[in-house]
Amino acid sequence: MSNPVLSEKIFRESTNITYSETMTVKGTAMKSLILIFMVLAGASYTWKVFYESLNPGAVNPWMWGGLIGGLITGVIISFKPNLAQYLAPVYAVLQGLFLGAISAMFNNAFALTAPGIVINATLLTIITALVMLLIYRANIIKVDGKFARIMVIAVSAIGFFYLISIVLSMFGVNLTMLHNSSPLSIGISIVIVIVAAFSLLMDFNFIEKASAAGAPKYMEWYGAFGLMVTLIWLYLELLKLLAKFAGNRN
Repeated sequence: MSNPVLSEKIFRESTNITYSETMTVKGTAMKSLILIFMVLAGASYTWKVFYESLNPGAVNPWMWGGLIGGLITGVIISFKPNLAQYLAPVYAVLQGLFLGAISAMFNNAFALTAPGIVINATLLTIITALVMLLIYRANIIKVDGKFARIMVIAVSAIGFFYLISIVLSMFGVNLTMLHNSSPLSIGISIVIVIVAAFSLLMDFNFIEKASAAGAPKYMEWYGAFGLMVTLIWLYLELLKLLAKFAGNRN
């Protein structure tokens, strides 16, 4: 699986035993909606805090706390899928705190050059997710072993690229092609957005396969959590892409 959370190992471990209550696609969809509302709740709070003070310092503790807490919670869920029913909502709220803060900062920074940047990124995320769902349901793109291998390579390359960027930044070296508004940087962001969008197909496939194989009921929360990881990644990449377009116009 391209999503490291929804791995083949987790799929095998969750489907080799018969359970009285099993995972369903409908149940996973409902859990996903719950997590989305919890993300929005967390985001609404830090958005409100930022615009009440118009000071990034007021939301920095919430932003970093949400980011780090969300990462820790996500790692725990990844290794212990049975805890997803308890920790996935916590993850959603924590990530919401981070997303609300970072979104408010982007919205304020681009208020003149790209008004509505956050709304546009949100709408694009929703539209992209719906389009990819329609593509998956219509079987326009076959999600098979070959597709999975391509996605794993693409996501791994992006992850390695970001890791190198973080490590180099610690030594004062910034990869400007990743952060500026040049055509090359915009092109890289477009490729990353496409990979994030196609990762949704892998998530849908995992949820459908796990449900058909009779995975335990708690896997509904795990599948929803994995889907949320991809949607958050897609939203952040779209937000950065729109910011780069705005910077390029100026």
